[in-house]
Amino acid sequence: MAMLEVKNIEVYYGMIQALKGISFEVNQGEVIALIGANGAGKTTTLHTLTGLLSPKRGSVIFEGKDITKTPAHKIVSMGIAHVPEGRRVFADLSVYQNLRMGAYTRKDKKEIEESLRMIYKRFPRLEERKNQRAGTLSGGEQQMLAMGRALMSKPKLIVMDEPSMGLSPIFVNEIFDIIQEISKAGTTVLLVEQNAKKALAISNRAYVLETGKIVLEGDASVLMNDDSIKKAYLGE
Repeated sequence: MAMLEVKNIEVYYGMIQALKGISFEVNQGEVIALIGANGAGKTTTLHTLTGLLSPKRGSVIFEGKDITKTPAHKIVSMGIAHVPEGRRVFADLSVYQNLRMGAYTRKDKKEIEESLRMIYKRFPRLEERKNQRAGTLSGGEQQMLAMGRALMSKPKLIVMDEPSMGLSPIFVNEIFDIIQEISKAGTTVLLVEQNAKKALAISNRAYVLETGKIVLEGDASVLMNDDSIKKAYLGE
């Protein structure tokens, strides 16, 4: 059984249909990429999975439970964390306070402190800047903070929306290295990313979205060599 099953999801914004019956699945331990042009429905898909949007039809099943109508905060406590597009850190709070916010669904103080140590180990820059206001960090550092904050909830599945957007090439490479580390440490990853080449390079499988429909799916390495993908998304 898949860890996450999305079945025939339809989502509307008013009269406009954003998702037209999409279905896909994510297995435990995988890195899955969702790629597609702007406006294809990638962010809408993630918002539907994490309870920020409610579908008109279809269902979202996580670890065998139907979570389609579950509120976003309960979905976090069930084990799905969301790193939103544009990072969305709490600018006026310190790095440390932002990280603690990520653990708001957890009760065991000792375990929270242990998680904090792990985050600082993975993101040494965050420890160096733990007392700094999050709004004063660079874009790449804010992205690390957003990822660290999501990991503080001890997720089974981490959902990332455009983690490399607006970052310098050095930070882009660093962020993708970190995503691979997160995966190797046992967290399943669902990744929405404009940089299709980078996303496919670290993914097991991928789904291609076009105007609210999945038009292609398969092993990431196979899609990387697909002529239509090369032309449309890889600039080749």
